[in-house]
Amino acid sequence: MGSTRSNRSPKILGLALAFCGVVAFIASETTSSNQSAKLSASPYPAAQENANRQAKEWLGRGIPGLALAVALDGKIVYSEGFGYADLEERVPVWPTTKFRIGSVSKPLTATALMQLVEAGKVDLDSPVQKYVPTFPDKGAVITVLMVAGHLGGIRHYQADEFHIQRHYAKVLEGLKIFENDPLVAAPGTKFSYSSYGYNLLSAVVESAAGEDFLSYMQQRVFAPLGLVHTTADQNTQIVEQRSRFYELPKDGAVENAPYVDNSYKWAGGGFLSTAEDLVHFGSALLEPGFLKQETLRTMFTSQKTKSGEETGYGIGWAVHKSKSGKLIYEHSGGSVGGTSQLILYPETHLVVAMVNNLSNGPWKREEVEAVAEEFAGKAR
Repeated sequence: MGSTRSNRSPKILGLALAFCGVVAFIASETTSSNQSAKLSASPYPAAQENANRQAKEWLGRGIPGLALAVALDGKIVYSEGFGYADLEERVPVWPTTKFRIGSVSKPLTATALMQLVEAGKVDLDSPVQKYVPTFPDKGAVITVLMVAGHLGGIRHYQADEFHIQRHYAKVLEGLKIFENDPLVAAPGTKFSYSSYGYNLLSAVVESAAGEDFLSYMQQRVFAPLGLVHTTADQNTQIVEQRSRFYELPKDGAVENAPYVDNSYKWAGGGFLSTAEDLVHFGSALLEPGFLKQETLRTMFTSQKTKSGEETGYGIGWAVHKSKSGKLIYEHSGGSVGGTSQLILYPETHLVVAMVNNLSNGPWKREEVEAVAEEFAGKAR
């Protein structure tokens, strides 16, 4: 029996490999046919073709997998996945693949904060210690608004803190990483980007709401907005369609990204999401509804230093012009094993999101802008 099995194995293996090759060929042809059908049925064929071209160019630069979505007037007009969510298992990226979005988590956190402002539970001009009394006095008033606009003087990552592997069960535990360190600038005097500042805001949200931060985000932000694929990047949980994470060393091949635990920075950079969820989210903030008009105006208005200098950052959003000169509200994100970009065009109600699974991804915001702007006024 052993000899017979040994003789047959190569034949069986050969048949299996041949079958797999046929299946792969059929799948490839089907994907091409589906994309062609989408282009022919779309009112934006040229814009979609341009988006496909740009996405494939990003793949050619070494990004293992990415998803790209565009919404216009609140409706998704383009959504595609490219490359692989898992290189080893050859799992393709789908529009529902979840990626680490890094600092694009900040606009989500800012939305929760502003809900509580509307409810009268948070006063932006109050010191953060009103809500987080354990946060040390720094000798000068640091308001909630300052922290939300990166004017609080709170430091950013140091040394190897981007690669923390410890799990933090409570938001307040994560604050211990930086809370006793000196400020990098006097509050209100200098724009100094700080993910840790948003960790502090999550403690403000938790205290004001009387509810665990992640629970609040899930029940009061994600669920009401229909962000069904947005969640915390919990390592121990089974998260359906979560991408694997990669990095690309200089002059090297793609590698698995090192293990990290993002529980120390949910609010500032620890969420998972999809391109589709992000454009739904962005679209919901382009008109009153989920938040009031005055609230949106506050979020999307650049803050100023005490000397009157505009910072180009409101509450959770950078506010400036695209390369083509159009007003945009945007945020990029960088994390271990993922980079992302979310851009809102308030004048045309256009929103674009790109998410991928590579650290320090080789792409530019201007390229994402160019993809989006092809859809504005391009309907045939």
